[in-house]
Amino acid sequence: MTSRLNPDDQQRVEEYLHTTQHQVERRPFRPWLLLVVVVAVTVGLGLLSRLLSYVAL
Repeated sequence: MTSRLNPDDQQRVEEYLHTTQHQVERRPFRPWLLLVVVVAVTVGLGLLSRLLSYVAL
């Protein structure tokens, strides 16, 4: 994919992105962990909701 920027602007963008504050090491994305967290939160909130309904009624 070619850039729509002129070469001078593209060079400025590349320099900006290559500075140290824009190069943060990140852990790899783990979709299974996200799925487990979402399911656990959903089940937990469901159980809390049932507990509160038994206490309130």
